[in-house]
Amino acid sequence: MKIIYYSIVTVMLLSFTGCKKFLDINQDPNNPTTVQESLILSPIELYTTTQIAAGYPSVTTAYWTQQLALNQESPNIDTYRITPTDVNNTWSFDLYPAIFYNLRKLISNADQKGNTAYSGVGKVLLAYNLAVCTDLWGDIPYSQAFQALNGTKPIYDSQESIYKVIQSTLDEAIAKLNSTSSGKAIGSDDFIYGGNLAAWKKFAYTLKARYYLRLSKAAGYNAATQADLALAALQNGFTSNADNASITYVGTAKAENPWYQNTLPGAGGVVLSSYLVNILKANNDPRLPVLANPGSGNDYIGRTSGTAAATDPSIYATVGTFYGGYIDGNGSGSSAPVFLATYAEALFIKAEATLYKSGAAAAIPVYNSAISANMDMLKVSAADRDTYLAAHATLDAVAPLKTIIGEKYIADFLSLEAYNDWRRTGYPSLSVVQNAFKPYIPQRFPYPSQEITSNPQPQQSIATSTKVWWAN
Repeated sequence: MKIIYYSIVTVMLLSFTGCKKFLDINQDPNNPTTVQESLILSPIELYTTTQIAAGYPSVTTAYWTQQLALNQESPNIDTYRITPTDVNNTWSFDLYPAIFYNLRKLISNADQKGNTAYSGVGKVLLAYNLAVCTDLWGDIPYSQAFQALNGTKPIYDSQESIYKVIQSTLDEAIAKLNSTSSGKAIGSDDFIYGGNLAAWKKFAYTLKARYYLRLSKAAGYNAATQADLALAALQNGFTSNADNASITYVGTAKAENPWYQNTLPGAGGVVLSSYLVNILKANNDPRLPVLANPGSGNDYIGRTSGTAAATDPSIYATVGTFYGGYIDGNGSGSSAPVFLATYAEALFIKAEATLYKSGAAAAIPVYNSAISANMDMLKVSAADRDTYLAAHATLDAVAPLKTIIGEKYIADFLSLEAYNDWRRTGYPSLSVVQNAFKPYIPQRFPYPSQEITSNPQPQQSIATSTKVWWAN
């Protein structure tokens, strides 16, 4: 689905106008204090894909999971140098005011009008972004976060409590989407599904499964129980690649896929990691020429993070145009989609849950279906797909989860889920890069400097080496 691009700055304008309150007699009809839901939804969706799913969080974690590398000398983000200042924009501009505040306004406005369609969609997006926030930082302000304008210094809610909010928000979203809605119908202002509420419900159920399984190793939770919950949710989740949650960009100036912008020559030398490229080569994986553009020698060479910067970075493989990667003279990447969730991910979740409940033999056919779904999405030929499956059809006899997450790591290329799975399961088995700024792969983001200054809380002293609550 092609979109008409709206500047994401619009979201901030909505935030400011939403905070103003006037007596009715002074209301200016040309500067309303209540913004229509249809005008809020589009920029929030774009904020979610541009600034979050393909923005700083995903770029950073793609380095840390060694899918990407940066052709620069250490120290840099590729070698784990991250400071509280680096994350200010993601927290203090993108997530809290631009996304959370405006989604709450959208949902509140829609509920007042009985417009359950917008409310339901807003709640799905709220749950998605709330999970991103807590997964990156752990404990976060939420229950009191939106009283800050009244001088409140909001406490941080525990990650466990945030996960309960996420699941209840998705339950509320599904109930809203199942009910009769009054008011304006969602249509072209919905860049993800074009107002298809049945698709939004599938997305909500798939997210429920994702977040249930996230807690498979959390303290006080049981993998088998979480697997049961995930499998039940998936019965109403994605059933084909047609259900994938994504936004496809127009590709014109200021409307390019964010990964296209991230991989332009002036972006600092963003290339593929040797870790990922070597896996794909060793497995004769037919997805390599889709995930990657070859380097100047017409070969796929990945960069080893932390080594001396190459004087000619064009030797390295770069992000393929399917995901938005830049190639000089080929603008196809600028109009590529950004994915929030895919059918392949849903099947990998099902495979892992099936492994916990019924063992490796039962999980194998689901695992194979997950690989097939990803290859079909990438338009790998049926012959190449089947050859690959024949060579990789079984799970490791000792550590079957290693095989499932190893394949999911490739299918979740450039997704935050690769980082979340590594922290949760320990797979893939990543090593600290050479010349690392810190002697460990960060387990979380540091709290932002602006937040530390304006709202000091005990959690802000937690080191980036400390695992989040649900991590293995």
